[in-house]
Amino acid sequence: IPIFILAGLLVHCVFLVSIFDIYFTSPLVHGMTPQQTPLPPPAKRLVLFVADGLRADSLYELNSNGTPQAPYLRGILENNGSWGISHTRVPTESRPGHVALIAGFYEDVSAVAKGWKENPVEFDSVFNESKYTWSWGSPDILPMFAKGATGDHVYTFCYAAESEDFGAQDAAKLDVWVFDHVKSFFSSSRSNQTLFSALNEEKVVLFLHLLGIDTNGHAHRPNSREYKENIKKVDEGVKEIVSMIDRFYGNDGKTAFILTSDHGMTDWGSHGAGHPSETLTPLIAWGAGINYPQKVTSQFFEDNFLKEWKLENLKRLDVNQADIAPLMASLIGVPFPLNSVGTLPLEYLNNSAHFKAESMFTNAVQILEQFKVKMSQKKGNTLSFLFTPFKPLSDSEQINFLKKIRLCIQQQKYNEAVFLCKTLINLALEGLSYYHTYDRLFLGLSIAMSFVGWTTYVILVIIKTHTNLTKAVPTNNKESTVLFYGFAFTGMIIAFFLLIQTCPWTYYVYCLLPVPVWYAVVREIPVIQDLMTNILSLRIGQSIGFLLVCILGIEILVFSFFYRSALTVGLLVFAGWPVMTQLWVQAKARALIWTLLCVLLAIFPLMPVVGREPNIPLVIAAGLLTLLISCFALASLCGSKNKYRNNEDLKVYFYQMLSVALSTYVVSSTHDSLKNKLGLPVLNQIISWTTLVSSPVLLLLSPTFLFQRLFSILLSLMSTYLLLSTGYEALFPLVLFGLMFVWINMEQEALQHYGLSLKPKLAVFNFTCAVDITQFRQLHLDDVRRSFFFVFFIVTAFFGTGNIASINSFDPASVYCFLTVFSPFMMGGLLVLKVVIPFVLVSCAFEAVQVTTQLSSKSLFLIVLVISDVMALHFFFLVKDYGSWLDIGTSISHYVLVMSLTIFMMLMNGLAQLLTTQKLELPRRTKHHST
Repeated sequence: IPIFILAGLLVHCVFLVSIFDIYFTSPLVHGMTPQQTPLPPPAKRLVLFVADGLRADSLYELNSNGTPQAPYLRGILENNGSWGISHTRVPTESRPGHVALIAGFYEDVSAVAKGWKENPVEFDSVFNESKYTWSWGSPDILPMFAKGATGDHVYTFCYAAESEDFGAQDAAKLDVWVFDHVKSFFSSSRSNQTLFSALNEEKVVLFLHLLGIDTNGHAHRPNSREYKENIKKVDEGVKEIVSMIDRFYGNDGKTAFILTSDHGMTDWGSHGAGHPSETLTPLIAWGAGINYPQKVTSQFFEDNFLKEWKLENLKRLDVNQADIAPLMASLIGVPFPLNSVGTLPLEYLNNSAHFKAESMFTNAVQILEQFKVKMSQKKGNTLSFLFTPFKPLSDSEQINFLKKIRLCIQQQKYNEAVFLCKTLINLALEGLSYYHTYDRLFLGLSIAMSFVGWTTYVILVIIKTHTNLTKAVPTNNKESTVLFYGFAFTGMIIAFFLLIQTCPWTYYVYCLLPVPVWYAVVREIPVIQDLMTNILSLRIGQSIGFLLVCILGIEILVFSFFYRSALTVGLLVFAGWPVMTQLWVQAKARALIWTLLCVLLAIFPLMPVVGREPNIPLVIAAGLLTLLISCFALASLCGSKNKYRNNEDLKVYFYQMLSVALSTYVVSSTHDSLKNKLGLPVLNQIISWTTLVSSPVLLLLSPTFLFQRLFSILLSLMSTYLLLSTGYEALFPLVLFGLMFVWINMEQEALQHYGLSLKPKLAVFNFTCAVDITQFRQLHLDDVRRSFFFVFFIVTAFFGTGNIASINSFDPASVYCFLTVFSPFMMGGLLVLKVVIPFVLVSCAFEAVQVTTQLSSKSLFLIVLVISDVMALHFFFLVKDYGSWLDIGTSISHYVLVMSLTIFMMLMNGLAQLLTTQKLELPRRTKHHST
C-alpha cells in the first residue's frame, strides 16, 4: 500500500501541475528587434504615479456632500487631460499589475507561485528602453524593473520592508516618504551637476510607487476613513510634485503625467481574483502630447458609473492595462517594449494624424515581430507533416498588409492606415494565442486519459482486495508478458515522437503517464470479466439505483463550489438520514442530536463570506463556549469510574484549557490595540506563536482513548483557530466537532442496524489497540455512504467557514495576532493553516469511524479517492482561459482546490493516524510502595 499511496500522490501532483502547463504558460518569446516611431516625440520626460490598490470608483466618486475625493485630480480630468478606466487582468496582484503597466504584457497566472520579488522571466520594459529612470517606493516592486534592465540606467530608492505594517499608526506615511524623497532628490540636483544634466536629458522616466492606499485598504477596508484620507494625501502629494517639476523645468511643457493603479480591491480588503472592484482601476493622463478633455452629449457604457460620478459629459476613454506601456513609449519616443501586447490608445494622444499613423504602424510591426518568432519556434519544434500554420497571417498576407499600410501613409490616408494597423494587430494577437495554445487539445486529452485510467484502476483495487465480488483469478504469465511488451513499445513510440519534436520534459510526463496507468488497468481484465458475471447475477435495478444516487451526490458536491448553499441542502438531507434508514428507532436521543447539529451546521454555508466585517465578540464567545464545554467534559471524565484515568492526563487538559483562555484574551486585546493604532503588542505576538508551537505537543501528551483523544484534539486546534479568527467562523469548529462526535456514535448504530458486527464499547476504545488486522471486515455498500459523508464534510469544512472558491476570499486581518508586517509567504502559510484546521477535525473523526467500524483505513480511503477524482475531472474540463476574468480566476481556483483537497486527504489520512495513535511519554517520577 505505501507504494500505491506514493504512486497516487505522484499522479495527483502531475494532474495539479498540468493545468498550469496546459492553460497558463509564460507567453514570452525572445529575439525580436526593437521598433521605434521615426517622428519626434511630444514629451521629453514622463512622470508615472502608480497608486497601489486604488479602485476606480474610490477615486472618481463624489463624497456625500458632492465634493470630489481628490480635488486636484478631478480638476485635471475636467480641465487639462484625458481620463478613463484601465481594465486589469487576473491575478490582480501588485507584481503582474506593474508588469502589464510598464512592460505591456500579462504575466501568466503561475508567476504568482514563483514569488513576487524576483523575475521569474526576463522581460523588456519602458524603463529599460528609457535613457534614465528614477523610481521611489516599495522594495517589493522597484527592484524587479532594475534587475531586468540592461546597463545601470534604472535607479531605485526604497524604504525598508518593515515599513509595510498593516497594524501601524498610518500607512499613508509610505506615500509621504515617497513625495518627500522626490522633492529632496530634485533640490539636491541643483548642487550636483552630473545629476542635473541627466535630469535634463530626453527620454527620462520618473516613477512614484505609492503603496499607502493598498496597505490601508488591507488593514481597514476600502470604505474606511483611513483609505479615503490616504487618497486625499496622494492627491495633495501629486499636486505638489507636479508644480515642483514644472518649476524645475521652467514650465517648458515637455512633461507628460500619468496616474493609474496596478489593481483595485474588494470591499473586504483583499485582491487577487477577478471581481470588478479588483479589475477596474483609474487612468488619468495630462501634460505634453496628451489630449484635452473632450466634451460629449452622450456616451454608452454597460456600467452606470458615469452617472454616479457626474462625468457623463466628459469623454471616458477605457483601455486595457497593457495599453499604457505603448502609450508611455510613444509619448517620450522610446522603442515599444519588445514583449508588449498592448494597443496604443490613440484617443489619448494630442498630435498630428501622421504621428498617430506612424506610431500605430510601429505598434503593429512590434507585435507582428513576436508573432513571427513564435511561429518559427513552433514550426521548428513540430514535424512538418503535422504542422498546421495560422492561415490568416501567412507570409504573403503579412507582406501584403505591410505594403498596404506603407502606401496609405505615403498617400496621407492616415485613417485608413490606422484601421489596417488595428486589423493587423488583432490578427497577430490571435496568431500569438493560436501558437501559444497549439498543444492544448493533445495535452488535455492525455491528462483526461490518465484521470479515467487512474480512477478505473482504484475502483478495481477496491473490488479486488476489499470485497468478495470477485474470486482470485490465476494470472497467465504468457499473456502478461505480451501485454507488458505491447505497452512498453507504445511508450517508446510516444517518447520517440516527443524526442524528434524537442518537446519540454513535462510533455513526456503528461503523454507517457496514461501508458503505465492503463497497463495496470488492462492487467486486471480477468477481474473485470469475473466482476461482470457477478454483477449480472445481482439485482440490476438495485445496482443502477445505487449508481444514480452516487452520481447525484457527486454532482451536489460539484455544484457546491459554485453555490455554497448546495451544502445547506445536503446537510438538511443528512439530517433526515436516521429517519430514512429507520436508525432512529434504536437510538432516538442520538438521532435527535444528529438532526439538530446537521441543521445548525447547515446555517454556516448561508452566512456571508468571512472577513467582510470583523466581529470579535463572536470570537470571544466561541472561546468561552469552548471552555464551558471543556468543563462539562472534564466533570464527566472525573465522575466516571474509569480505571484508565490518571491525574497526569487531567493536567494536560488544564493546560489546554488555559491555552484556549489565553487565545481568547489575545484576540480581544490585539484587535483593540490595532483599532487604537497602537500596533501589535509584543507580548501578544509571543503568546500567539507559543500557542501555535505548543498545541500539537500538548495534544500528543493526552491519553489515546477515543473520546479523550478527540476532546484533546478539539482543544488544541481551537486554541490556534481562535487566534486566526475574526468573526462567526470561530464557532464553526465547535458545531462541526459536535456533529463529528455524534457521527462516530451513529456509525456504531448503523453497524448494528445492518448486522455487520458487534458494537464495541466506545468509552474504553483505545486508538492504539485498533490496528489488529485480523478483525477487519470486507466492504459493504453502506461503506460507500460513509466515504461520501467524509468527502461532504471535508467540502463543508472548507466552504462552511466562509471561504469562497477563490484566491481573494482570504482576509489578512486573520493573521494580525501573529504578524502585521507584509510578508506574503508567512501570511499565506498561516491562512492555509486556518483552512486546514477544520479538515483535521473531520479527518480525525473519519479515522475514528474507520477503526470503530472495523474497516481498514485503506479501503474507505480508496473510495474517497474515487469520489474526489470524479469531482476533479469535472473541474479539469471547466477550466477556462477566456471570458471574464472572474470566470477564469474562479475556474482555476476550483480545479486547484479540488486537486489540493485530494492530495491533502492523502496527507490528512496519515496526519489523523499520527494525531490519534501517537502518545508522547514524559519521564515520570517513580514512587516506592512499601509492601
